Parts: sequence; C-alpha cells; structure tokens
Amino acid sequence: MNKCTLALAVAVGVLSQQAYAEGQADAKGFIEGATSTLGLRNYYINTDNRSGKPAQSLNSEWGQGFDLRFNSGYTQGTVGFGLDVIALEGIRLDTGGGSNGATKTSAGGTVFPTEATGTKNGVKAVNDFGSVGLTGKVRVSQTELKIGTLLPNNPVVKYNDGRLLPQTFTGGELKSNEIKDLTLTLGQLEKAKGRNSSNDEDLSIAGANASSNYSQGTPGRFSNKFQYAGADYKITKDLVASYYYGELKDFYSQNFLGLVHNWAIGPGVLKSDLRYYRSRDDGANGSDKNFFTTGYYGGGVTKGKVDNDLYSYLGLYSIEGHTFGAGYQYTKGDSDFPWLNQGDGSSNSTITDMQIQKFARAGERTWQARYAYDFAKVGVPGLTAGIIYLHGDNIQNAAGNQSEWERDISVSYVIPEGTFKNLGFAWKNAMWRTSTTVASSDQDENRLIVSYTIPLL
Repeated sequence: MNKCTLALAVAVGVLSQQAYAEGQADAKGFIEGATSTLGLRNYYINTDNRSGKPAQSLNSEWGQGFDLRFNSGYTQGTVGFGLDVIALEGIRLDTGGGSNGATKTSAGGTVFPTEATGTKNGVKAVNDFGSVGLTGKVRVSQTELKIGTLLPNNPVVKYNDGRLLPQTFTGGELKSNEIKDLTLTLGQLEKAKGRNSSNDEDLSIAGANASSNYSQGTPGRFSNKFQYAGADYKITKDLVASYYYGELKDFYSQNFLGLVHNWAIGPGVLKSDLRYYRSRDDGANGSDKNFFTTGYYGGGVTKGKVDNDLYSYLGLYSIEGHTFGAGYQYTKGDSDFPWLNQGDGSSNSTITDMQIQKFARAGERTWQARYAYDFAKVGVPGLTAGIIYLHGDNIQNAAGNQSEWERDISVSYVIPEGTFKNLGFAWKNAMWRTSTTVASSDQDENRLIVSYTIPLL
C-alpha cells in the first residue's frame, strides 16, 4: 500500500482519538468476534461455440470448489487489529473428454488452469488448483484499513465470481464511515489472481493482455498499480449519489458518476439506476501500440488508445414478487469500454455485464428488458426465476455497423430452513448471437450449480 494511504489512516486517528475510542467499545475481541464459513460449490458449464457453421466446438468442464473463510474480530482498544483468511481449492471432476476450451494461446480452460501435455491442442486441464490469501486489517472507530487479499466491488473495479472459485486481488483498501450518510473509499491494487488460476498476475486491459497479443507473437503488457477513490453519499433515504475515480498506470483513467433512487409508486417501488463513465488514455497507452486497447479507429484500425464515454439507465419496478425492468446504454468514442481484464475472465459494473457478453463495444447502443419473480409470494420461499434480453447495435466495425443480442434465463432454489438450510441449486442458460467478426461468434451456454454454505463459527 502506498505511503499516502497509510498517512491518511494515521492522521484520522490523531485528529479524532476520543471519538475513535468510543467507536471501539463494541469490539468483542480477535477470537470472540470471529466468524468462519465453508462454502461448497459444485459447478458444471457447457459452452457451444456455434459460429454459424455446421461444425460446432463444444467446451465443457465440471468441478468441485471449496471456499473456506475465517474473518477475525477486532482486538479491543482505541485501535483494533484483525486478520481475515480465504482458502480456495478446486478439484476437477470431468473435462468432457478434453473439451475444456483450452488452447495453446489461452490463459487457461473455462474453469481450470491448463498444463502443457495431453490433448490434441497440446494442453490439458490440471487435476486441482488452489490458493490461500491473508488480509490484515486495522479499525479505528468507523474507519477500516485492509491490506492483503481483497474482493473489491465498486463502480471502477469488481471481482469476478462466475466460475468455480472467485477472482481475488492483492492490495490495500481504506474505507471510512465517520461522517453520517457518507462512505469514503481509497485503494490500490497491484496483482490479480484469476478465477482459473493459482498465480498472482499484473494488471491489464483488453487488447494489451497476453491473450490478446499472443496471436501476433507479442507478449502482453501489464501494470502493477491500479489506484481508486470514491464517495457514496445518501442524500435522502431514497437517493444515493456516487463518484469514483480509477487509474490503471500506463493504460487508462476513469471517472464515474452515479445516482440510485427508489420511488414508491402505488403498491410497488421503482428503482432508477443512472450511470456515467468517462475513460481516457494514461501513460504508454497514449502512444505505444503494445499498450493499445480494442475498438474501432477508422480505416480498418481495431486497436488504439482508450477513448470512451458510457451512459446508461436501468429502471426496475418491483411489486408483489414481480420485478419488471428496462434499460438503455450507449457508448461514444473510438475504443471499447475499458476495465481491469487480464484475459482470463473478468467483470465490470455496467448494467450490461451478462453471462456471456458485456455489450460495451465502441459506438454500441444497447436496450434491455428483464423480468424476475420471487415465488415466496405464492408459498415457495427460496425459489426465484428471471429472464433478460439485450440487443446492441451500431457497433463500429470495418465492415459497417454491426449488432448482437443475448438472452439469459436463470432459475434458482435455496432451501430456507431445516437441516439443509442454505443448500442451493441453480440453472443458468444463455444464448448469444452476433454479426460481428469476433473470434468466437454465436454461443449457447448452460451452467448447473449446486452450492452449500456451512457456518463453522
């Protein structure tokens, strides 16, 4: 963590020592306040890369994941100290006779890392993989500093949890709630561990990461510094305003503005989510082609510096277990929307980050409609289902404006009580079709997930 972050934490403590002492009065102790859980996830994924051709490419993987977490309490006193531990392990059960989606140019298979031997492509999925992450933490009143393994989730950086094990980051984060209704966040990330990896890697974006450059015989370009800061302010009980700034050294800087409003209309509630991102080049990305990102820059050029503005609105109306939603998003500029992306599976906080695609290419205009239902309203608590449809067009391309669409269906059931409380079952199905000339066009995908969380402390 950099010196300014640590200095800020110390300064806050010195300026308001008495208030902090009062805030620590509820500390139960390092062990007395600890919690621990064991998460089990049995995960099967089947992806059919149709590509509009008679010959189809089928990828499938099946595994069992273990997610053990220990979160200590804080020691008593003005300054409280603690430690969090996350231990992850994934065990391969099947890879569909070798159809795990791994190639010599990939960052790994769909779910598991790969090793060089065994299949016709020269690689095969490993039998198991795992990691252990430690996070030291310090709390003074309502201000908390964490250094080590992090799972960040905010408008400018979001960890991915779409496979067997979650993606993790290494760095530090300071979060403060000293002022009523205001949350301040400050952080720096230096490494990322992919959802299908045991190794920490430096940070990058699409177009510059190793997967993007491999086919051109060029190694990926990376950075070891992503800094971010933000504020979330609760203006009223129904209106929250947010501002965040993120900067990946030598790649891009990004400003985010957001408003979330809940409005009671009749017997239901309308939630409005308005977002704006402004992303521009930083450092080497502005001049070095090896650091360029993806997009369309005219004249057939598909890589260049970051230049993107993204606007979006999503409205969700909830009433009696039903949730109806509609949204619209559009991008301006030469580049695709940038986010931390090492090429091994990633997430962002746009309203169009779906099961298969992100719908955030240069010039893209996307509308969406969604519906979900909570069956607790008809006497089946724990059962939910939903469907989302997105259609994007005006994608900038050398062949002219292109389009894409995706339809996602999800059904899940979590046992709400009894001996097997928290045992969950989920089915996720997605279809994606496109007229773009990307490497993997037209996909069908199914995911079957059985999960169980066991409280240990």
